[in-house]
Formats: sequence, C-alpha cells, structure tokens
Amino acid sequence: MVTSQVVNTYPLSSYSFGTKEPKMEKDTSVADRLARMKVNYMKEGMRTSVEGILLVQEHNHPHILLLQIGNTFCKLPGGRLKPGENEIEGLKRKLTSKLGANSPALVPDWQIGEGVAIWWRPNFETIMYPYCPPHITKPKECKKLFLVHLSEREYFAVPKNLKLLAVPLFELYDNVQRYGPVISTIPQQLSRFQFKMITN
Repeated sequence: MVTSQVVNTYPLSSYSFGTKEPKMEKDTSVADRLARMKVNYMKEGMRTSVEGILLVQEHNHPHILLLQIGNTFCKLPGGRLKPGENEIEGLKRKLTSKLGANSPALVPDWQIGEGVAIWWRPNFETIMYPYCPPHITKPKECKKLFLVHLSEREYFAVPKNLKLLAVPLFELYDNVQRYGPVISTIPQQLSRFQFKMITN
C-alpha cells in the first residue's frame, strides 16, 4: 500500500488502450441487481466492495478514469470482494479483471494508495450514505474507495462493451444528477492531496 499526500499525475497520452472480450453485467436492471444482492446477503452477509480512483491529467487538470456502460451509467473500476478477501489484493484482482490485459506481462503493477471514502448501503435500495445511519445495525453493503497511483506508462485493456472515459474533476464536482453521490463527491475527498502534474 502506498501512502503519499503527493499524487503524480501523468498525461492521458502517456497511456495506451486496447480492447478485450466483453464483460457482461450480471443484471439487466437495478431491480435485478438489488434482488441478487439480497440473495447474496442471505448466504454471505454484508457485501463489501472496493473501487479504484485512477487519475490522469489533461490540460494540467486531474481527470478520473470511469467505465461507461451504455450511454449514461458510469462507474469506478472495482467490485465485490470474496468473503474474507484482503481489500488491497481484492482491488488489484478487480482492476485486473476490468482493465488488465489478457497477457500477464502487460497487466499494470497496481499501486493501491490511501482509502479516501467509505460508503454504506443501509437497505436493499440504490441509496448509499457516507456514514452508517445510527438506527441501522445490519447494513447491506460497505463500499471503500482507494486512490490508485499509476505509473508513467501503462496499457489498459477495456472490455468491448464498455467505454473508458477520462472525466475532469470540475465535471464531477457536485454533479449528482449525472454521476450519483459517490462519484460526484470525489473532488472533495481528493482535496487533501497535492497533484503533481508531470508533463512528457
């Protein structure tokens, strides 16, 4: 785990991008997803998920890499941990699954940094909070966001059914309608870090 208040941010043009086989969503609707979450909760207890904040820069401004599903829905790369799985190792596994090449030699050496946020899902509903409400004794999901320190050059393989977007912090800020509460508050969570813009 890397802990540093300084985040080296390299130009988007430093990275190369390819495609790989589609990564199909397990659910076709939000209702299906919540129903599956309920079934898994009965078997395994609270869902724990981890997501990575991958930063690049364009025009001397930090951008976050987001996966876009369809034309509207965006999400951070990451996903559900296996029961008992270490958070850092689990996030590396998920990042490789979402963005790593099929060739192990090309998979980035993911440098997982500090945890920047924890979100809680009190019930089997879409709404999440950056705290666990006091009357909730059995939350259904805990989601943790980590900063990922990227090297100067990496190769990302994007599933064919997804798009990888570099979205500027100013576009995310307070834009709950477009990105939801978790992603739209990332600019505030990153405000304690110093971005070192490194140009080629």
